[in-house]
Amino acid sequence: MMIRKAMTEDCHNLSNLAYRSKAHWGYSEDFLAKCRDDLTVTEAYLEQHLVHVMERDNELIAFYSFSVQDKKLDALFIDPEHIGKGYGKQMWSDLLSKVKALHIAEFTLDSDPYAEAFYAIMGAKRIGEVASTVFPDRKLPLMHVYVK
Repeated sequence: MMIRKAMTEDCHNLSNLAYRSKAHWGYSEDFLAKCRDDLTVTEAYLEQHLVHVMERDNELIAFYSFSVQDKKLDALFIDPEHIGKGYGKQMWSDLLSKVKALHIAEFTLDSDPYAEAFYAIMGAKRIGEVASTVFPDRKLPLMHVYVK
């Protein structure tokens, strides 16, 4: 298992991983189609975010992206075949070490409702709700993390 910085040649695979991971939770095809732009990782996105991937035997199995400017976790996705194997916790630990090295003491994240329990176990606290970027009437848990 290796965690490394994402490269431009990873964009297509990261976008597919994000889509598969979101689809794992049983969302409708219509919902997923409307989310596709938000789940697409571009070269410009990589330039603007701290993005790291986990790979095993040259297969991408997870990634996270963090906006240093906004002090916000933008995404953490695990390939559905690897959910429940502890890789999310490993990615979270790596994220915290990178954020701590940048002297960021706290950050926020907009959680998918299905991921809220994971983030709570990792120490994030729900502080409110935020409108979805795709469906403004849909509310997402807004969570806060203190970096220790």
